[in-house]
Order: sequence, then structure tokens, then C-alpha cells
Amino acid sequence: MVDIGRRGSGGKDSTYNMMKCVENGHEIVALAHAHPPRSGAAEELDSFLFQTVGSSVVRLVGECMQVPYYEREIRGTAVSQTLDYAETLDDETEDLFALLSEVQRMHPDISAVSVGAIFSSYQGNRVQHVCKRLGLEMLAYLWHRDQTELLHEMINQGVHAVLIKVAALGLGPDDLGKTLEEMEPKLMSLHKKFGLHPCGEGGEYETLTLDCPLYKKRIIVDESVVVTHSKDDYAPVVYLNFKNVHLEAK
Repeated sequence: MVDIGRRGSGGKDSTYNMMKCVENGHEIVALAHAHPPRSGAAEELDSFLFQTVGSSVVRLVGECMQVPYYEREIRGTAVSQTLDYAETLDDETEDLFALLSEVQRMHPDISAVSVGAIFSSYQGNRVQHVCKRLGLEMLAYLWHRDQTELLHEMINQGVHAVLIKVAALGLGPDDLGKTLEEMEPKLMSLHKKFGLHPCGEGGEYETLTLDCPLYKKRIIVDESVVVTHSKDDYAPVVYLNFKNVHLEAK
């Protein structure tokens, strides 16, 4: 058994990769999350590396899983935007390095990091770079999986996630808050019509996992509001801002 930390956004991909880690004999010992500045009015940073929408709720995932939770404010930006990455001052990748360094300091037996990357070489290369600097292995069981198959598999394996951001032709405010199961027919239809990535790998949508087999408690959303990040007649960028949530025993 290998003790691992999970770098994640609280979305379906990071959650399901974590489930695959456990399935393959690993133990999740800590959760790590990089969040936008708390003083900011908006959660959406347009980060190249991190999912920031829903950050205010991600802290509850640690309680749901009953493991320690670590977080760090995102202070950098995408200074280096090339596919490959080298250590760069003030780049947001260095925030990930600092975050995982702290987790490693608190849990010196950690030897790997769970990452829900599927096709983004930009993100995968940066996480891999950070892991190599820390002497950690990157576990990415979803890497280059067929997205149609993967989406269906996540639903069938009990990943109860809802859409919290949309940014694609055919998606809009009415889709926010709907579950993957509810959205699967529409997502597949848009995939056939417009080439939408079924798992949202093109940035078409982002999710928050409210429940999964690894959770000891589930997240209940009591109140949320729709925020318009970018107006567009055909593909508006809108997301949910969570005002009130609570945990419920399973």
C-alpha cells in the first residue's frame, strides 16, 4: 500500500481518479487544494492550471472523507504558457509546489499524488514537474481514457457530481446544478453535433462532487446563485456561487 496525497478541485475527475487509486491498493492520507484569494469578489480566476469555481466548498471534502485538508491561496499566474515547464518565478505552478511541499512536510511517508488529468498535457506536465522536484509519483489513472466511456463509468460507479460552470455552445444557466446522470444525454448529443468533449476536457464545463463511495458524509447545497462571468448569446460563461451548504450523514 502506498500513502498518497490528492491534489484536486473537488470535481468529478479528481474524485474518480482518487477512487481508482484506492481500487489499486493506495490509501488517501491528505487532500490538497489551491484556491483563489478569499478577498476577491469572484471565484473564477481563468487559471490555466487550477479549477477555482466551487473552491469555497472543497474544504468540506476533507471532512466528507475524514482526512486532513490543506489549502493554499493562488498567488501566481500563468507566467510560463509553453507546453513544457521549467521553474518560473511568480508562476501559479509554484503555488502547487508550495502546497504539496507543505503536505509532504506534514506527511513525510507520502510517496505519490493523485491527479485527475485526462488529456491536458499542459496541466499534466506541470504536475509531473512538481512531483519530480518533490520525489513523488504522479498517479493519473484517467490519462487518455476514452471520454464517452469514462463519463458513463463515473456515473455508474457512484460519482454524484453536479455542473457548477459551463462555457460551451449548447450549455447555459439552466444546466447548472444538474447531475452528470441528468446531463449525460445532452452532453453526448452536443458531442455528436459540435464535438464537445464529453468529460469537459476542452473547458466546456466544470463539476463539484457532492457524494461518492469514498465519502462518509455527503454535501448538500442549500443555496446558490448564478454568476455571469462572460456574456455571449451562444456560449455564455456562467457558474454557481455557493451561499450555504451543509454535510449530511450517509
